[in-house]
Formats: sequence, structure tokens, C-alpha cells
Amino acid sequence: MIFRKVSNSGDLARLEAALRALSAELSEDYATDSAVLAQAVLGTEPAAHGLLALQGDKILGAALYSPVFSTVRGAAGVYISDLWVSAEARGQGLGARLLAQVARDGAALWQASWLKLAVYDHSHSAQRFYQRLGFQPATGMQEMRLDPQRVADLIKRTA
Repeated sequence: MIFRKVSNSGDLARLEAALRALSAELSEDYATDSAVLAQAVLGTEPAAHGLLALQGDKILGAALYSPVFSTVRGAAGVYISDLWVSAEARGQGLGARLLAQVARDGAALWQASWLKLAVYDHSHSAQRFYQRLGFQPATGMQEMRLDPQRVADLIKRTA
């Protein structure tokens, strides 16, 4: 098995297949357009990076991640927006190895020293997996989001 960063259209198609599989397993809609994902991962200034775990041409796992900076921590980190391991590869340590490779990539790219991710409330097995690795739930804060229409409204209001 090898880890490979997504750097071409073939790898991008593999990443998208993994992300679609993850969405299906979570019973979530997959709303990402292929062109948008391509721009995000393969564009001139990537908004995200993709990592594949491959055995030959078979996708065993994937991660989608991006940099984040915290003034509280005083350091760059890596936000893992998606982590997927195929059903056949689960229980063999691949998830931990993917996260470790993401951490190595983040350290090399952004001098990142910590990891951040979100886990659905109903994903109890995922929560147990991350806790076994030492991840701890964030306390004292709540994630806040501004949807695309409200972003446009904010920009318009403050122009």
C-alpha cells in the first residue's frame, strides 16, 4: 500500500469516489461539483489537499485537509474535513496512518503542529476511534457557519 497526494485528474477522480462513499455511509448528500473539487485541490492556489491510500489501483482510504492557524495555540494546524477508510481496510490501522501522513504533510507545508476535525454526533464509532488516538472534544465553543447567500449579503452590505 502507498500514500499518494492528489496531483492529477486521475487521482482527483479517485478522491471524489472516496468522498462520495463517505457521504453515502454517513447518509449525507454529496453536493460538491467535480469542477469545484478540481479547483479546490488542483487549482493554482489550492484550498485543500487530498491524500489517497492505494493498493494498486484500489482505493483503501482518503483524506481531504487544509491549513488553519490559531492565535490561541500560536501555531498552524491542519483541518481534516474528510477522512474515509474502505470497509475492507477498517480495523487495520489505516485511519491512524492516514492521519499521521496528513500531519507530516501539514508540518512540511505549513509548519503545522496540531490537527483539528469534526465528528457527527451520531458517529459513535468514529468518535471512539478518534478518542483512542488522543483527540479530545472541544469545549467552551460552538461552531458557527455563514451560508453562501449570507456571505454574499455581508459583502454587499459592507461594500
